[in-house]
Amino acid sequence: MSSLTHLECARCGKHFAAGQTHNLCDCGSPLLARYDLRRASPKLEPRQLQSRARDLWRYREVLPVTQDASIVSLGEGFTPLLHARRLGDKLGLPNLYLKDEAQNPTGSFKARGMAVAVSVAQELGIRRLAVPSAGNAGGALAAYAAKAGMEAAIFMPEDTPLVIRLECTLHGAKVTLVSGSIKDCGRVMRERLKGGDWFDVSTLREPYRLEGKKTMAYEVFEQLGGRLPDAMIYPTGGGTGLIGMWKAFGEMQELGWIAERRPRMFAVQAQGCAPMVRAFAGESEQAAEWVNPQTLASGLRVPAAIGDFLILRALRQSRGAALAVSDGEMLAAVREIAETEGILTSPEGGATLAGLKKLLADGFLAGHESVVLFLTATGYKYFEALETLASERGN
Repeated sequence: MSSLTHLECARCGKHFAAGQTHNLCDCGSPLLARYDLRRASPKLEPRQLQSRARDLWRYREVLPVTQDASIVSLGEGFTPLLHARRLGDKLGLPNLYLKDEAQNPTGSFKARGMAVAVSVAQELGIRRLAVPSAGNAGGALAAYAAKAGMEAAIFMPEDTPLVIRLECTLHGAKVTLVSGSIKDCGRVMRERLKGGDWFDVSTLREPYRLEGKKTMAYEVFEQLGGRLPDAMIYPTGGGTGLIGMWKAFGEMQELGWIAERRPRMFAVQAQGCAPMVRAFAGESEQAAEWVNPQTLASGLRVPAAIGDFLILRALRQSRGAALAVSDGEMLAAVREIAETEGILTSPEGGATLAGLKKLLADGFLAGHESVVLFLTATGYKYFEALETLASERGN
């Protein structure tokens, strides 16, 4: 059973009751789920997890759903952590791993967050969910809402990949295309749905998608035999996964799983939309909006993140960094991962390899470290970009 006790504002620390509908804190900041980890600890020991189902719900004590009957699941979580030997040999990095999130339902890590968010909505009696999405979050919401028999309204940029738009429509969601970025989609969504009974499940505007994403950290710990890697490289738009994993490390420490040492966290963004990179370099605590965001990686085309201060805090506390790569570098990395490891990842996944190469070249990493790249989505949803790669190859 869940050990959820309350929600806490990530900025001002104000507490909110669990079991009620909440979006942001009164101060406009995200809310974080908190648990009675002392009570959870005896049941949530790594050796006791071996007999549990190999999905994210194996960590029930640190997830916010209190009743098993509320769970809406399509089999999400416990995706493969693959030792990338051939790619590692090329890079002089023998301990390189790929967390293949394409194995999730709907083909991306967004399934983790939406599984938990929709399950909590089910528990709270919410029946209509809305989200602005640059792609995979919309697809995931559409699928889980369909599973739960809920309505879903998804607002997407006009240039969202066709496969993802069709995915949402086929799952029965109401899709609205908007000119501009995901921020424009959020603005239009709130204007059109204002006064209705739609619940906003935008990135970090509700507390529970993050809880699904954090399970990536728990899985990596288990899959590496009870240890954490030296570095994690994560493609960062809204940053929910990075923030969630950093939160999970704190929970693991309180549970007694780990000591103080945590992985160095590296956020990779697109050169055409890099608000975190600019803020990190400028030693700012917040990231100003990126004007006119441009990148083919739709998941990275996020000009402003409500959790910016949490992303930057995690990077600095872990002695990590934020860096930007070009679209061309992403696509070249997509091809290299496919050719060496047999995984066709999305441009966002390619960004992690492109970022890793820069970190090695710049001396941030020496080569002896254990490193995990997060391949957050399948490349099969990005056939426009893949067509370009294939034509360049002469196929």
